Amino acid sequence: MALDEALMQRARSSGETVLRVYGWSSPVLSLGRNQRAVGVYDEGAVVERGVGVVRRPTGGRALLHHREVTYSVTAPAGDQELGAAYARINQLLLTALATLGVPASLANPATKASPPTALPCFAEPSRGEVIVGGRKLAGSAQWRDAGAMLQHGSIIVADDQSLIRELMREPGPPSPSPATLSDALGRVPSLDEVATALFAAVRDVEDDAATPLLPGELAELPLSELAQRYRDDTWTWRR
Repeated sequence: MALDEALMQRARSSGETVLRVYGWSSPVLSLGRNQRAVGVYDEGAVVERGVGVVRRPTGGRALLHHREVTYSVTAPAGDQELGAAYARINQLLLTALATLGVPASLANPATKASPPTALPCFAEPSRGEVIVGGRKLAGSAQWRDAGAMLQHGSIIVADDQSLIRELMREPGPPSPSPATLSDALGRVPSLDEVATALFAAVRDVEDDAATPLLPGELAELPLSELAQRYRDDTWTWRR
C-alpha cells in the first residue's frame, strides 16, 4: 500500500503512468478507505486464522488478498473523468484476459451498486466491472488526490473470498461466489503469466514503447514514512 501511494506521488510530479502487478506472501484482508471495520470484524478471529489486515488508500469493500493477482495504476489525473479512467484501465484488463484465453466482458447490471458495506468486494459486480459468466472476476477502486490518481484492482485466481465471512462478528447470509481464472481456464495461472499478459496489454493498447521502472527509481520513493501509516492500527482500525 505504501509503494502504491508513493507511486501516486511520483505520478503527480513526473506526469508518468505506472502499472504495478503483485501478489501477497500470506493472506491479507484489505479494507476500503472509508469502510467500517470496528465492531464488524473479529480481531481475534483474524489473528487465529493467520490473516493480516491492511486498509487501502482506495475505496470499495473488503477483499482477501491471497489466491488472486493485485494491480495498481498510478497516473496524473488531469482532466480525465472517473468513468473514462475506469474504462481505459478495464480495456487493458480485457485485452490481457483475452490473451490468456479468458472470455471476460463488462458488467451492465439493471440496478445500481450497493453503497460500501461489510459485504465482500466480490459479492456483486458494479457497472463496468470485469465479469465472466455474469460473475465478478476483477474488483477495482480508485482514489484521486491533488491531481493524481491511484486505482487498485484484484483479479481472482481461485475462490477463497468466503473466508471474509468467517472473520466477521455477524457474517449474515453467504455471498455469491466470484468468477475465477482457474475456472475460466481449467488450470491455475501463475502470477508471472498474468503479469506478462497485463504488461503486454499496456504495450498493445497504450504505449508500445513502455518500459519497466528501474530499481534506482523505486529506491528514491518515500516508502519508510508512508509504510508507518499502513502498519499503524489507528489507521487500519480507524472506523
